[in-house]
Amino acid sequence: MRNPLAVSMGDPAGIGPEIIAKAWAKREAHDLPPFVAIGDARAIERVWNGPLVRVTSLDEGSAAFATGVPVLSVEDAGDVVPGAPDTDGARCALHSLELAVGLVRTGAARALVTGPVSKARLYAIGFSHPGQTEFVAERFGIAGENAVMMLAGPSLRVVPITTHVPLNAVSSMLTIDLILARARATARGLTRNFGIEAPRLAFAGFNPHAGEQGALGREEIDVIEPAIAILQAEGIDATGPFAADTLFHPRARATYDAALCCYHDQALVPLKTIHFDEGVNITLGLPIVRTSPDHGTAFSIAGKDMAEPGAMIAAIAMAGQAADRRARSALAQ
Repeated sequence: MRNPLAVSMGDPAGIGPEIIAKAWAKREAHDLPPFVAIGDARAIERVWNGPLVRVTSLDEGSAAFATGVPVLSVEDAGDVVPGAPDTDGARCALHSLELAVGLVRTGAARALVTGPVSKARLYAIGFSHPGQTEFVAERFGIAGENAVMMLAGPSLRVVPITTHVPLNAVSSMLTIDLILARARATARGLTRNFGIEAPRLAFAGFNPHAGEQGALGREEIDVIEPAIAILQAEGIDATGPFAADTLFHPRARATYDAALCCYHDQALVPLKTIHFDEGVNITLGLPIVRTSPDHGTAFSIAGKDMAEPGAMIAAIAMAGQAADRRARSALAQ
């Protein structure tokens, strides 16, 4: 029996517990691999009447997967109230993430799926990372620029070269070295996690119309084009920079395996427009597989049986498939 996936529950007052339970309920329809939820079991019980099995190990969780949602409890999250996040819940979310990462590091779990957290609540208890991606990267000794956030759906994969920074800071942060680091990690990740042997990378320009040959800005000429030339010299299929408003229609999407975008919204707006209920955040550049549904805690609908589990289902499926590909590749070497 393959080791299960570890799924950290996220903030217990958000929709994480609900979408994990709903994903388990649809496990057969989507051929999901066995997984164990890490967190407070009561958070699931508050929002779901289906079967749940408290376990003390991942082996127990694998054995119980056909019976109910297996939950490895971390600690008491206090009086969990859906839609009402608090300090106890934030601590539970952080400790759940820490335990889930540890289980993957030891090999007890074969991949990591992280539920949505409230960054504001985590910051209030001393969390010092920009997000879960950076936290996981640090735990594996990976430099921040080498841990790449890719958002993936059935017909589109995007990578923001800069992530959670003010828009007026993006131009100064775009450097040839940063673009190269993101692109190289993306190419490797597409091969390791998606089985694409010769990845095709397309680059969006920073300025309208990709700068109009310098008339609307020089970021394309001074930074993006030189980086693309270096990648091409290394044998990577890199093209662009293209005007961002022409990069995401169906014919354009058929010409590349991932689009690298200059800033957060340039990447996430098209992904969420096309694949809002199926988007997965997968971290490239790690020695393990880590995915997450590409949405937040949605406190406003928590506990109302309104949360769609599609992104969590896709995150679990993608994590299992990527872990399988890595295992097969390791055996073949």
